Amino acid sequence: MRIHYPRTPHLPWSPGAAADDVRAVGLAGLVGREVVVTEKLDGENTTLYADGLHARSLDSAHHPSRAWVKGLQGRIGAGIPAGRRVCGENMYARHSIPYEDLDSWFYGFSVWDGEHCLDWDRTVRFLRGLGVPTPRVLWRGTFDERALRRLKLDTARQEGYVVRTADGFTREEFARCVAKWVRGGHVQTGTHWMFAQVVPNGLGTAAPLWAVRSGAEADAVGLAAAVGADDTEAPDAAAPLSTAEEVAEVAARIDASGRTGEDRLAGVLAALLHRRPRPRTAARLAAGPVGMGLARRVADLVGLYPYLQRPFPDGDRRVGLVRMAAAVDLGVLHALAGALADGPEARECVEWSALCAEEAGLLGPDPLEPLRAGLREALAGLETDAADRCWAEARRAFGQGRISGSAVEEAVAATWQWREGTFPRLVQLCGPSGSGKSTFGRELPGVDTYISLDELREARGSRADQRSNAEVLSKGLDRLDAALVRGGTVVWDATSLTDQQRGLAGSVARRRDALVTHGVVLVEEAELVRRNGVRPHPVPAPVLASQLHRFSPPHAGQAHRTWYIGAAGHVEDTAGGLAAGPAGGLTDGFTDEGRGRY
Repeated sequence: MRIHYPRTPHLPWSPGAAADDVRAVGLAGLVGREVVVTEKLDGENTTLYADGLHARSLDSAHHPSRAWVKGLQGRIGAGIPAGRRVCGENMYARHSIPYEDLDSWFYGFSVWDGEHCLDWDRTVRFLRGLGVPTPRVLWRGTFDERALRRLKLDTARQEGYVVRTADGFTREEFARCVAKWVRGGHVQTGTHWMFAQVVPNGLGTAAPLWAVRSGAEADAVGLAAAVGADDTEAPDAAAPLSTAEEVAEVAARIDASGRTGEDRLAGVLAALLHRRPRPRTAARLAAGPVGMGLARRVADLVGLYPYLQRPFPDGDRRVGLVRMAAAVDLGVLHALAGALADGPEARECVEWSALCAEEAGLLGPDPLEPLRAGLREALAGLETDAADRCWAEARRAFGQGRISGSAVEEAVAATWQWREGTFPRLVQLCGPSGSGKSTFGRELPGVDTYISLDELREARGSRADQRSNAEVLSKGLDRLDAALVRGGTVVWDATSLTDQQRGLAGSVARRRDALVTHGVVLVEEAELVRRNGVRPHPVPAPVLASQLHRFSPPHAGQAHRTWYIGAAGHVEDTAGGLAAGPAGGLTDGFTDEGRGRY
């Protein structure tokens, strides 16, 4: 069944309303409600279904400007469930406004399930899963007419904006929940765009990323430009496959597993960047167009895929795979490991691992989510730290085979001892000098004990004196042990660059049954060098260079939970929380005190 998109009424102060346009009759449907204001794009209204598409008119004929979006529908149509439709803007042809920096030639702005329009957050998640961007959000909050009237648009390059309720609504409620503002004299051409020569709008550097999300062939050169992978970090010319061939092979394997959207992009970027230093890759991606969440997933894929290419005791394999599933998508990880396997022995190891993962039910897009969702509902109202601890312990019990993946009652029973939240807490900061660890740690609320190795060193005479490191570390660990015995929250402020270094404080935390949170700070090298130059206590340049060379950030899952902190000093992504994203963690990590385990 095909359904045309409703006509959007103009806001009372919209200067672009023509005589035959629909105007909003009051704003009662918006007042007092949370609204999202997005940029109105100058394209052709288009609706996509699982089995086809149409422009605003249900019987819209062929036009050259619609060829590209037809190809997009062919790629993503299988991901649109029956009865659902995606409404958006076909931006391929230039209309009145020339665009030069589009993320894609199609932007989605609403998703409909029959007569119901999904809420905005579900809309964004669904569209990202398909590989479709949404228009830029200009403002969000409780409806405020004055705030909307104050929005400043560049009317030479922006058509206007659309305001809608953040909540979903029915088709019958559309005119009360959606309205638009359009610039005056919007149409500025003498000939209608459909009768003029088709001039494509320009795509920006992020377009290759969205193309991969939507299932298009991966453009290795364009992707490298999008994420800033310069020639100084080019792969080894002696590698058995070129980067483009590796990327294509990984993409094909990911497609065979049915992954799209962010999962496909994470795997393809891991293939593109797998020869580059993992911490540098994570920091660069986090600061670039993909953001922290995808950056740390790519870095975890790069760091973990070699484990699948090596022999591993079958008795411990399930535990290792569950730990990995807490950090990355195992289907994507096996696709990456299989494509990059060097030799028959490595390929055989990957294939055997995939068989074991499939038998354990771990190759789906999010195999831990049923357990997580059930536990979240069962523990609703529990204090956050206690809930996160219970979730981590439930994952460990599942990995050890003590509970099943759908037995929520078993998980609740297995975590009873942590529900009161009487255990101590350890926040272990990880990152090179100058990354902002201390600034972040000092601003954390509710900290009972703060242990800084730099300050212990300074108390002995000099922060820069590395000769007494063994004594300083021993004293710090003693203080940590005593603080965890007292209870409360303890911050461990040290570089904690490697698994071995992190394992020292981690052993104390395990002995005292503490909730462990890794605070991983990811900052690009150039910014670290700049900051070090203006610090009151800069470290020598060779020391910083050595730190950057040795830095191996923990994977998601090497602590009960993980916070990922960006250059601005804010937590930009999390893993391991019961109420956070799907990736979680386990107390005893992938590399248990440096022994090279999963």
